[in-house]
Amino acid sequence: MSTRTDSAGHDPVIESREQLIAAFAKGEKPKDRWRIGTEHEKFVYDRGDHHAPSYEEKGGIHALLIGLTRYGWTPVYEGDNIIALSGSDGTISLEPAGQLELSGAPLENLHQTCAETGRHLEQVKHVGDQLGLGFLGLGMWPDKSRADLPIMPKGRYEIMLRHMPRVGSLGLDMMLRTCTIQTNLDYGSEADMAQKFRVSLALQPLATALFANSPFTDGKPNGFLSYRSHIWSDTDPARTGMLPFVFEDGFGYERYADYALDVPMYFVYRDGRYIDAAGHSFRDFLDGNLSVLPGEKPTEKDWEDHLSTAFPEVRMKSFLEMRGADGGPWNRICALPALWVGLLYDQGALDAAWDLVKDWSMEERQLLRDSVPRLGLDAPIGGGRTLRDIARPVLDIARLGLAARGRLNPSGDNETGYLSTLDDVVASGKTHAERLLDRYHGDWQGDLGRIYAEESF
Repeated sequence: MSTRTDSAGHDPVIESREQLIAAFAKGEKPKDRWRIGTEHEKFVYDRGDHHAPSYEEKGGIHALLIGLTRYGWTPVYEGDNIIALSGSDGTISLEPAGQLELSGAPLENLHQTCAETGRHLEQVKHVGDQLGLGFLGLGMWPDKSRADLPIMPKGRYEIMLRHMPRVGSLGLDMMLRTCTIQTNLDYGSEADMAQKFRVSLALQPLATALFANSPFTDGKPNGFLSYRSHIWSDTDPARTGMLPFVFEDGFGYERYADYALDVPMYFVYRDGRYIDAAGHSFRDFLDGNLSVLPGEKPTEKDWEDHLSTAFPEVRMKSFLEMRGADGGPWNRICALPALWVGLLYDQGALDAAWDLVKDWSMEERQLLRDSVPRLGLDAPIGGGRTLRDIARPVLDIARLGLAARGRLNPSGDNETGYLSTLDDVVASGKTHAERLLDRYHGDWQGDLGRIYAEESF
C-alpha cells in the first residue's frame, strides 16, 4: 500500500471530473519508455520462536529498518516513527502487520528487475542475520491468527482496520495475514491501455493459479491453494473484483474514473496526519461537500491516494498493476513480471493473448475467478476446458513476447529464462501450494514448523 510523506497543500486542486480522467492520460508513454515496476512482500519472523516481531521490540521491525539504512536507504517518517525507506532501488515499506515490501524502481528490463530483487534480499537477510530475523515467502501466514500479529504505527492502517469489519468478514486477514507479488506496467495510449487491461484481467486467474502459495491457515490445510486470493472475495465488494465494465465497448479512462469515484473513500492526508473519511464519497469531495473537510476540494495527490484504495484484480493509476499472485520465493518474484511483460509489451503477443480470451463471457470470467483459489489450474474456463489447458499456450505466447523484445544480459541471454519456474509448474501439473501440501502430509508429518526452514529466503 502506498506511503504518503507530505501534505497536499501545494498540489494542484481538482476542479472538474475532466482532471481526474486526465490523470490516466498523463501516464501514456512511448514504447521506448515503458518500464517494469515489481513489488514484493515477505513475512518477517523471529528465528527463535517464529513469532511476528512488533515495531517496538528489541530486534524488531524498527531495528530492521534502521539496519537497512547502512545500504544507503533514507528513512521516511510518519510523526516520530520510521515507516518506510527510500533509495535508488525504490521504496521499502511496511504492510499493516509488519510484512516488509519492496516497491522497486521502474526498470527497463527483467535482468535489472531480478538483480534489484537479489540486492534487496541480500540486504534484508544480512540485517536479519544480525537481529535474529527470518523472512518467509508465502501468500498467507501459515500458522498465525490475527491476534498473534502486531500492528504497525501508520495512520491509514488505523482507519482501515476500523472500517474493514463493516464491509466484509476477511478484510482484516487481507491486511494482516497476506503477502503478494505485483507487477506495474505502462501503456502507450488509451486503446493500448484498454487492450492490456482486458487481457491481464481475463488472465489474472491464471497468474493466481501459477503462483498459488497459501494452502495453510492457523497451522493446518485450509482447503484452498490460494487462500490469499479467496480472502479478496469477502474483503469489500465496493472496491474489489473482476470489473465487468472493462470488457464493454467504449471502455477507457473515463469509465475507470467513474468506477473509482464510486469506490468509497478511506482517508484524506493533511498536515502529516490521516483524516478518517471511511465510507464517504469522493464525488462529494469533488463538489467541496466532504463533511470531514468542509469547503475543501481534492488535490491531485488526493486522487492518487484514492486510486490506491481500490483493490480490483487489475488496478489502474498512471500505469496498470497486476494483483493476482501470492507471495513466494525469489525466483517467483522474477517470474511474475516475466509473465506479464511477455504478454503485454509486445504487440504480437498481446494480440495472441487477446485471441485466447476475447470470446469468454463475463459469467465464465467470474466463475473462473471464483473457483481458482480452491481449484488452481483445474479451475474451469468454459467449453469443458480448464486453466490447465491454456497454461502452456499462454506461457508460449509470453516466451515469444520476451524473445521479440531482445533484451540481453551481459552473457547474451534474453529474458525468457525467467519463465522457467512457471514452466516447471505446467510440466509437473502441480502448483507450489500443492507441493507444500504433499510435504506437509509426507515427510513433514504434519509439522508445519518445517516451513520456516524450507520456505524462507
